[in-house]
Amino acid sequence: MKNYKVGDVVTGIVTGIQPYGAFVSLSDDTQGLIHISEITYGYVRDIHDFLQVGQAVKVKVLEIDRKENKISLSLRALQDRPFYHRRDDKGRVPLQERIDEQDAGGFDTLKSKLDGWIKKSLK
Repeated sequence: MKNYKVGDVVTGIVTGIQPYGAFVSLSDDTQGLIHISEITYGYVRDIHDFLQVGQAVKVKVLEIDRKENKISLSLRALQDRPFYHRRDDKGRVPLQERIDEQDAGGFDTLKSKLDGWIKKSLK
């Protein structure tokens, strides 16, 4: 573990896959874990769709816990962030502003219309 530091990009071999992540051997005496959330951007249902035991992978060292002798790794940190198209918000009026425009008097407009509604319903 002495040879590694946070931010290093290293190559390792996937040695095991669990529902929560993949174990990667970085050397004969050092193993790390790629948590399922660090496999790729987006939702990962099954790690086997991305990794196989025996596969060589290039990973980034995210965290080193020397006390617990654990290394956290990431594949995602080496990927480009996907582009998400955002809707153009120009011209959109927030809901509260629309309510205020339509009902500037608050509940007073309901109160003023109530008598008319009652009379109409009685006819």
